Amino acid sequence: MSLDTATLYLVATMVAAMLGAMLLLFGKQENIPALKWWGTAYLLGAASVALWTLASNTLGETLSLALNAVGFVACGMVWNASRVFHGRKPNLPGLVLGALAWFAAVMTLDPAASAMRMTIGAGIVAIYAALTAAELWSERRRTLQKRWPAIVVPVLHGFVLMLPILLGDLLHPHGDMFSGSIWVTVFSIELVLYAVGTVFVIFMLVSERTVTAHKTAASMDPLTGMFNRRGFAEATSRLIEREANAGRPVTALIFDIDHFKSINDRFGHPAGDEILKLFSAIVINTLRITDLSGRIGGEEFAALLPCSLEEAVTAAERVREAFANSGIVVEDGPVDTTVSIGVAGGPAGTEFEVLLAAADTALYQAKRCGRNRVEAAEELPLSLENWRRMTAGRGASSATAARHPAPRIEPMGAR
Repeated sequence: MSLDTATLYLVATMVAAMLGAMLLLFGKQENIPALKWWGTAYLLGAASVALWTLASNTLGETLSLALNAVGFVACGMVWNASRVFHGRKPNLPGLVLGALAWFAAVMTLDPAASAMRMTIGAGIVAIYAALTAAELWSERRRTLQKRWPAIVVPVLHGFVLMLPILLGDLLHPHGDMFSGSIWVTVFSIELVLYAVGTVFVIFMLVSERTVTAHKTAASMDPLTGMFNRRGFAEATSRLIEREANAGRPVTALIFDIDHFKSINDRFGHPAGDEILKLFSAIVINTLRITDLSGRIGGEEFAALLPCSLEEAVTAAERVREAFANSGIVVEDGPVDTTVSIGVAGGPAGTEFEVLLAAADTALYQAKRCGRNRVEAAEELPLSLENWRRMTAGRGASSATAARHPAPRIEPMGAR
């Protein structure tokens, strides 16, 4: 079966042009700059190959070389698209370096050395493919199992492109025209596969990033930028597991802004939101980068520190002092910003719910003792179920005390 090479090249360019238009349109609709780069690269490369295939015999030497150079620019745009996709700036010198190297090489070669020209051109494309693969490899925030297609496709493109060229040079040692080789047919088929494979990888990366963005949005509190309850619970489980494997203790902190309802009533909810944002910024800036923190309720925040109880109490005091000295002032006057903090630590492997229950008990004690203070839990509950029973018993005792002449006890969890 004989395959017409020119027809195969035209099919490849039509597929590339169609995919490029789709990428460009999708990039404009979703405002993704990298897709615009990829789409433009596909359209530019398809146009240069199509013109070269259809009119290579009628074009002059200079125009033919210029079309090849445009193709190398398109390869540079694919590399730059991978840079832009991962938040890096485009490498504009590298964008045209391949085309300049091509011009410099062909100007020094014998015009009859067509095989050597094709070898140099294939080498330039292979280098750009390797740079693209290296750019994708350097972005390893995702697991390798999910990222390998993005790396393998450009690597295979460079390998498939160079291997036939090198073998072709070996098979034609006397400078026969390379255009008559079977490898040219292989090139045209590989171009179609590479175009389709690359678009598959592009949409895989975009889909992965979209899913990650949605997961992040579902785990973050939009007002403060901290973890919400769900995100905080997921992050703390990973931290506790890591510290348990290393045999290190962890400590939980619960923060509750004092008289927050009064702040909302006196100064309005916008002022209350500013207080919440101020406190979250103080927590983030005061704690270490290895500490986890999140907003788990209205004015209630929590943190998990991979350290001993004593170190956590010191960190809690720093947060309390910084918030108390923040001195925020609104139109109606200064706002009293204080926070009560409960701290509870445990040995390696202690469940987070147990730590949180003990820290909540300590927070309750801090509220009873006048607020604006740090209290450390004296001991951990034997189990979360025991703590729940103890909490229920405390509530029942409070109800009994309300019916008999005895000092009033504030129920557990009152702020």
